Amino acid sequence: MFPTHDAIDPGSLARLVEARGHQSLFFPEHTHIPASRLSPYPGGGELPRRYVHTYDLFVAMTAAAVATTRLRVGSGICLLIERDPIVTAKEVASVDVLSGGRVDFGVGAGWNREEMENHGTDPRRRMAVLRERVEAMKAIWTDDEASYHGTHVDFDRIWSWPKPAQRPHPPVLVGGNGPTVTDRALAFGDAWMPTYTGGGDIVQRAVQLRHRAERPIELMVMGAPADPRVLDRFERAGFRRAIHWLPSAPRGPVEAALDRYEAAVAELHGE
Repeated sequence: MFPTHDAIDPGSLARLVEARGHQSLFFPEHTHIPASRLSPYPGGGELPRRYVHTYDLFVAMTAAAVATTRLRVGSGICLLIERDPIVTAKEVASVDVLSGGRVDFGVGAGWNREEMENHGTDPRRRMAVLRERVEAMKAIWTDDEASYHGTHVDFDRIWSWPKPAQRPHPPVLVGGNGPTVTDRALAFGDAWMPTYTGGGDIVQRAVQLRHRAERPIELMVMGAPADPRVLDRFERAGFRRAIHWLPSAPRGPVEAALDRYEAAVAELHGE
Protein backbone atom coordinates (compact mmCIF):
# COMPACT_ATOMS: atom_id res chain seq x y z
CA MET A 1 0.00 0.00 0.00
CA PHE A 2 1.10 3.55 -0.69
CA PRO A 3 0.89 4.87 2.90
CA THR A 4 -0.50 8.35 2.28
CA HIS A 5 -1.16 10.94 4.95
CA ASP A 6 -4.93 10.86 4.29
CA ALA A 7 -5.28 7.05 4.43
CA ILE A 8 -5.27 4.61 7.33
CA ASP A 9 -1.96 5.18 9.09
CA PRO A 10 0.85 2.64 8.70
CA GLY A 11 0.71 1.42 12.28
CA SER A 12 -3.06 0.86 12.27
CA LEU A 13 -2.83 -0.84 8.88
CA ALA A 14 -0.08 -3.14 10.15
CA ARG A 15 -2.11 -4.16 13.20
CA LEU A 16 -5.11 -4.84 10.95
CA VAL A 17 -3.33 -7.10 8.46
CA GLU A 18 -1.46 -8.93 11.22
CA ALA A 19 -4.72 -9.59 13.07
CA ARG A 20 -6.24 -10.97 9.87
CA GLY A 21 -3.43 -13.47 9.46
CA HIS A 22 -1.39 -11.95 6.65
CA GLN A 23 2.32 -12.68 6.64
CA SER A 24 3.77 -9.36 5.49
CA LEU A 25 3.11 -5.74 4.61
CA PHE A 26 5.02 -3.84 1.93
CA PHE A 27 5.33 -0.13 1.27
CA PRO A 28 6.62 1.42 -1.99
CA GLU A 29 8.81 4.49 -2.30
CA HIS A 30 8.98 7.76 -4.18
CA THR A 31 10.90 10.59 -2.55
CA HIS A 32 9.05 13.03 -4.82
CA ILE A 33 7.55 13.24 -8.30
CA PRO A 34 9.05 15.78 -10.74
CA ALA A 35 6.33 18.19 -11.86
CA SER A 36 7.49 18.05 -15.48
CA ARG A 37 5.91 14.56 -15.80
CA LEU A 38 8.16 13.70 -18.75
CA SER A 39 8.46 10.03 -17.76
CA PRO A 40 5.16 8.33 -18.60
CA TYR A 41 3.38 6.41 -15.86
CA PRO A 42 3.99 2.68 -16.53
CA GLY A 43 0.38 1.87 -15.72
CA GLY A 44 -0.87 4.19 -18.46
CA GLY A 45 -2.93 7.35 -18.16
CA GLU A 46 -2.51 9.93 -15.44
CA LEU A 47 -0.21 9.29 -12.51
CA PRO A 48 -2.33 8.32 -9.47
CA ARG A 49 -2.47 10.90 -6.69
CA ARG A 50 -0.99 8.50 -4.13
CA TYR A 51 2.47 8.70 -5.73
CA VAL A 52 2.81 12.30 -4.60
CA HIS A 53 1.34 11.94 -1.11
CA THR A 54 3.16 8.94 0.39
CA TYR A 55 5.09 8.95 3.64
CA ASP A 56 8.82 8.30 3.72
CA LEU A 57 9.47 4.59 3.25
CA PHE A 58 11.47 3.89 6.40
CA VAL A 59 9.27 6.06 8.61
CA ALA A 60 6.26 4.01 7.45
CA MET A 61 8.12 0.72 7.92
CA THR A 62 9.13 1.71 11.46
CA ALA A 63 5.57 2.66 12.35
CA ALA A 64 4.37 -0.72 11.07
CA ALA A 65 7.12 -2.64 12.85
CA VAL A 66 6.59 -1.13 16.29
CA ALA A 67 2.81 -1.68 16.05
CA THR A 68 3.14 -5.43 15.48
CA THR A 69 4.91 -8.49 16.81
CA ARG A 70 4.82 -11.11 14.00
CA LEU A 71 4.21 -9.25 10.74
CA ARG A 72 7.09 -9.01 8.29
CA VAL A 73 7.58 -5.45 7.04
CA GLY A 74 9.07 -4.79 3.62
CA SER A 75 10.07 -2.21 1.05
CA GLY A 76 8.26 -2.84 -2.19
CA ILE A 77 10.44 -1.34 -3.50
CA CYS A 78 13.24 0.82 -2.12
CA LEU A 79 14.65 3.02 -4.90
CA LEU A 80 18.21 2.45 -3.81
CA ILE A 81 19.60 4.30 -6.83
CA GLU A 82 18.26 7.47 -5.16
CA ARG A 83 19.78 6.73 -1.75
CA ASP A 84 23.13 6.87 -0.01
CA PRO A 85 24.07 3.23 0.65
CA ILE A 86 25.80 3.94 3.97
CA VAL A 87 22.77 5.76 5.39
CA THR A 88 20.34 3.21 3.95
CA ALA A 89 22.32 0.29 5.39
CA LYS A 90 21.95 1.82 8.85
CA GLU A 91 18.22 2.47 8.32
CA VAL A 92 17.52 -1.10 7.22
CA ALA A 93 19.61 -2.57 10.02
CA SER A 94 17.96 -0.30 12.61
CA VAL A 95 14.42 -1.30 11.59
CA ASP A 96 15.45 -4.96 11.47
CA VAL A 97 16.82 -4.83 15.02
CA LEU A 98 13.86 -2.84 16.39
CA SER A 99 11.42 -5.29 14.77
CA GLY A 100 13.23 -8.38 15.99
CA GLY A 101 14.37 -9.41 12.52
CA ARG A 102 11.21 -8.88 10.45
CA VAL A 103 12.45 -6.78 7.52
CA ASP A 104 12.28 -7.76 3.84
CA PHE A 105 14.44 -5.44 1.74
CA GLY A 106 12.95 -5.08 -1.73
CA VAL A 107 15.06 -3.06 -4.16
CA GLY A 108 14.75 -1.78 -7.69
CA ALA A 109 15.92 0.84 -10.14
CA GLY A 110 12.60 2.58 -10.73
CA TRP A 111 11.03 4.10 -13.85
CA ASN A 112 10.96 7.88 -13.37
CA ARG A 113 14.09 9.19 -15.04
CA GLU A 114 13.70 12.79 -13.85
CA GLU A 115 13.35 11.57 -10.28
CA MET A 116 16.63 9.67 -10.60
CA GLU A 117 18.38 12.66 -12.12
CA ASN A 118 17.24 14.89 -9.25
CA HIS A 119 19.20 12.56 -6.96
CA GLY A 120 22.28 12.73 -9.18
CA THR A 121 21.86 9.30 -10.80
CA ASP A 122 22.34 8.90 -14.53
CA PRO A 123 19.39 6.72 -15.68
CA ARG A 124 21.64 5.01 -18.22
CA ARG A 125 23.83 3.66 -15.40
CA ARG A 126 21.14 2.91 -12.82
CA MET A 127 21.47 -0.87 -12.98
CA ALA A 128 25.20 -0.74 -12.26
CA VAL A 129 24.56 1.78 -9.47
CA LEU A 130 21.92 -0.51 -7.96
CA ARG A 131 24.23 -3.51 -7.90
CA GLU A 132 27.13 -1.66 -6.30
CA ARG A 133 24.93 -0.08 -3.63
CA VAL A 134 23.44 -3.45 -2.68
CA GLU A 135 26.90 -5.01 -2.55
CA ALA A 136 28.21 -2.14 -0.43
CA MET A 137 25.30 -2.45 1.99
CA LYS A 138 25.93 -6.17 2.38
CA ALA A 139 29.54 -5.39 3.31
CA ILE A 140 28.36 -2.88 5.92
CA TRP A 141 25.87 -5.38 7.36
CA THR A 142 28.29 -8.29 7.57
CA ASP A 143 31.76 -6.84 8.22
CA ASP A 144 32.85 -5.24 11.48
CA GLU A 145 35.16 -3.01 9.45
CA ALA A 146 33.60 -2.59 6.03
CA SER A 147 35.02 -1.16 2.83
CA TYR A 148 33.88 -1.11 -0.79
CA HIS A 149 35.57 0.04 -3.96
CA GLY A 150 33.50 0.25 -7.11
CA THR A 151 32.83 2.62 -9.98
CA HIS A 152 29.78 4.22 -8.35
CA VAL A 153 30.37 3.47 -4.66
CA ASP A 154 33.73 3.89 -3.00
CA PHE A 155 34.67 4.08 0.66
CA ASP A 156 37.53 2.91 2.86
CA ARG A 157 37.17 1.11 6.18
CA ILE A 158 34.14 2.17 8.21
CA TRP A 159 32.37 1.14 11.42
CA SER A 160 28.59 0.98 11.36
CA TRP A 161 26.23 -0.53 13.92
CA PRO A 162 23.72 -1.93 14.60
CA LYS A 163 24.16 -4.97 12.44
CA PRO A 164 20.86 -6.51 11.27
CA ALA A 165 19.11 -9.01 13.52
CA GLN A 166 18.76 -11.37 10.55
CA ARG A 167 22.00 -13.02 9.60
CA PRO A 168 23.80 -12.51 7.41
CA HIS A 169 21.33 -9.75 6.49
CA PRO A 170 17.63 -9.16 5.66
CA PRO A 171 16.49 -10.89 2.46
CA VAL A 172 17.18 -8.80 -0.64
CA LEU A 173 14.17 -9.01 -2.96
CA VAL A 174 14.90 -7.86 -6.50
CA GLY A 175 11.89 -6.16 -8.04
CA GLY A 176 11.18 -5.52 -11.69
CA ASN A 177 10.13 -7.10 -14.97
CA GLY A 178 12.82 -5.77 -17.31
CA PRO A 179 14.84 -7.95 -19.68
CA THR A 180 17.86 -8.21 -17.35
CA VAL A 181 16.11 -8.37 -13.97
CA THR A 182 16.71 -12.10 -13.48
CA ASP A 183 20.43 -11.47 -13.99
CA ARG A 184 20.28 -9.07 -11.05
CA ALA A 185 18.34 -11.55 -8.93
CA LEU A 186 21.05 -14.13 -9.57
CA ALA A 187 23.85 -11.64 -8.94
CA PHE A 188 22.77 -10.17 -5.61
CA GLY A 189 19.21 -11.19 -4.73
CA ASP A 190 17.62 -13.69 -2.39
CA ALA A 191 14.33 -13.53 -4.28
CA TRP A 192 12.78 -12.24 -7.50
CA MET A 193 9.68 -10.08 -7.05
CA PRO A 194 8.16 -9.21 -10.46
CA THR A 195 4.93 -7.27 -10.92
CA TYR A 196 1.90 -9.16 -12.22
CA THR A 197 1.00 -7.96 -15.72
CA GLY A 198 -1.63 -10.49 -16.74
CA GLY A 199 0.60 -12.52 -19.02
CA GLY A 200 2.27 -15.86 -18.53
CA ASP A 201 5.81 -14.68 -19.14
CA ILE A 202 6.57 -14.34 -15.41
CA VAL A 203 6.06 -18.06 -14.84
CA GLN A 204 8.20 -18.94 -17.85
CA ARG A 205 10.98 -16.63 -16.71
CA ALA A 206 10.79 -18.07 -13.20
CA VAL A 207 11.42 -21.55 -14.60
CA GLN A 208 14.44 -20.23 -16.50
CA LEU A 209 15.71 -18.42 -13.40
CA ARG A 210 15.62 -21.52 -11.26
CA HIS A 211 17.32 -23.53 -14.00
CA ARG A 212 20.19 -21.03 -14.01
CA ALA A 213 20.44 -20.58 -10.24
CA GLU A 214 23.17 -22.33 -8.29
CA ARG A 215 21.55 -21.42 -4.97
CA PRO A 216 17.95 -21.07 -3.75
CA ILE A 217 16.12 -18.05 -5.20
CA GLU A 218 12.65 -17.46 -3.81
CA LEU A 219 9.80 -16.40 -6.05
CA MET A 220 7.09 -13.91 -5.16
CA VAL A 221 4.71 -11.86 -7.27
CA MET A 222 3.68 -8.26 -6.66
CA GLY A 223 0.19 -6.99 -7.53
CA ALA A 224 -1.52 -10.38 -7.69
CA PRO A 225 -5.28 -10.04 -8.27
CA ALA A 226 -8.02 -11.49 -6.10
CA ASP A 227 -8.49 -14.33 -8.56
CA PRO A 228 -8.05 -17.93 -7.35
CA ARG A 229 -7.17 -19.10 -10.87
CA VAL A 230 -4.27 -16.66 -11.09
CA LEU A 231 -3.12 -17.49 -7.57
CA ASP A 232 -3.26 -21.19 -8.37
CA ARG A 233 -1.04 -20.73 -11.42
CA PHE A 234 1.62 -18.96 -9.39
CA GLU A 235 1.40 -21.39 -6.49
CA ARG A 236 1.88 -24.35 -8.84
CA ALA A 237 4.89 -22.59 -10.38
CA GLY A 238 6.63 -22.41 -7.01
CA PHE A 239 5.87 -18.82 -6.01
CA ARG A 240 5.93 -18.72 -2.22
CA ARG A 241 4.25 -15.35 -1.72
CA ALA A 242 1.63 -13.30 -3.54
CA ILE A 243 1.42 -9.62 -2.68
CA HIS A 244 -1.73 -7.66 -3.49
CA TRP A 245 -2.39 -3.94 -3.60
CA LEU A 246 -4.54 -2.20 -1.02
CA PRO A 247 -6.14 1.18 -1.72
CA SER A 248 -4.63 4.29 -0.15
CA ALA A 249 -7.84 4.92 1.74
CA PRO A 250 -9.44 4.89 5.19
CA ARG A 251 -10.03 1.64 7.08
CA GLY A 252 -13.38 0.73 5.46
CA PRO A 253 -12.21 0.42 1.83
CA VAL A 254 -9.02 -1.31 2.99
CA GLU A 255 -11.01 -3.94 4.89
CA ALA A 256 -13.26 -4.46 1.86
CA ALA A 257 -10.19 -5.08 -0.31
CA LEU A 258 -8.82 -7.52 2.24
CA ASP A 259 -12.18 -9.34 2.27
CA ARG A 260 -12.01 -9.84 -1.51
CA TYR A 261 -8.47 -11.17 -1.45
CA GLU A 262 -9.02 -13.44 1.52
CA ALA A 263 -12.11 -14.89 -0.21
CA ALA A 264 -9.98 -15.69 -3.28
CA VAL A 265 -7.36 -17.42 -1.12
CA ALA A 266 -10.06 -19.40 0.66
CA GLU A 267 -11.51 -20.53 -2.67
CA LEU A 268 -8.02 -21.47 -3.87
CA HIS A 269 -7.54 -23.75 -0.89
CA GLY A 270 -11.09 -25.12 -0.92
CA GLU A 271 -12.07 -23.50 2.36
